[in-house]
Amino acid sequence: MIKLIIDTTGGDNSPLANIEGSVSALNAHPDLYVIFSGDEEAIRSALAELGFDDDSRYEILHAPDVITGEDKPTDAIRLKRESSMMKGIKMLRENDDIAGMVSTGATGSLVAAATVRIGRIRGLIRPAFCPVFPTMAGTLVGVCDSGANVDCTPEQLLQFSVMGSLYMKNAFGVENPRIAMLNIGTETEKGDVLHKEAFKLIAAAHGDNFVGNMEGRDLLSGKYDIVVADGFSGNVMIKTTEGTALQLLKKIKEDIYSRGMYKFGALFMKKMFEEEKEFMNYQNYGGSVLLGTEKIIVKGHGSSNATAVRKCIEQAMTMEKNSLNDKIAERIADLYKAQA
Repeated sequence: MIKLIIDTTGGDNSPLANIEGSVSALNAHPDLYVIFSGDEEAIRSALAELGFDDDSRYEILHAPDVITGEDKPTDAIRLKRESSMMKGIKMLRENDDIAGMVSTGATGSLVAAATVRIGRIRGLIRPAFCPVFPTMAGTLVGVCDSGANVDCTPEQLLQFSVMGSLYMKNAFGVENPRIAMLNIGTETEKGDVLHKEAFKLIAAAHGDNFVGNMEGRDLLSGKYDIVVADGFSGNVMIKTTEGTALQLLKKIKEDIYSRGMYKFGALFMKKMFEEEKEFMNYQNYGGSVLLGTEKIIVKGHGSSNATAVRKCIEQAMTMEKNSLNDKIAERIADLYKAQA
């Protein structure tokens, strides 16, 4: 049985989307047990509305307070101890049989709470976010880091490459992940001191699996399985990619409705447009995993619907079943043995 805590507050569609997604996952996975953290009355009301009454599959951790995006992470940890996020983190830390936590709440508070209260895998400098995106080749590409660490060292980028590679292998079945590093050009000598030094470390650690530098425009090309980045550059890249895709779809839609002949032609392409919309819908790909903490943490998008929440839960389950954290710990330890 895999036990997961679901933070039911903090998202745009909370608590219903969080609970509906959890119920969907419970119905699909007999080996899942859920601990709902949040306002007990709201949780019970949502479960009743959804018609889920198997109380052998879940429990409720009453947490009446909510951490918002306006709360400073340090204040949230210190002052909002009755919030669904902080009570969930506390329960996760104190119970070895609970594998992880899924939250759609405030990102900064979640990172801070998980790092301080749960702790890092031994030898790891800092945890990192690793969201995944669909590529033009029909594969997935992960970006590690995408915002947890603004300023990084070469050693951190090396650790991101290790965690991201193991994540793509153990969560998505990519046997030999192709690793690239985000840079301003593909040539070996491109970039600042940070990226030049990181290039050497990553190349030495991964051999042929490291395919070199990558320019941001090639993120969705399908040529790479994991892209290593400092949190600042990685976050800018993924938000630029997402924004460009959304604006392009908006422009296409406006152009279709601008002339009768375009609308007529679009009728024959309706199915294709629907497929492309689903292909680019982030709700279908789950959340951003916080790699490097001692327990599994999956951060769903703030606007996650029930489908996205279920995907986040399934991500966490896959990571637990494949002992991802143990494998990260082993690989990090091996790196330092090799350097000794």
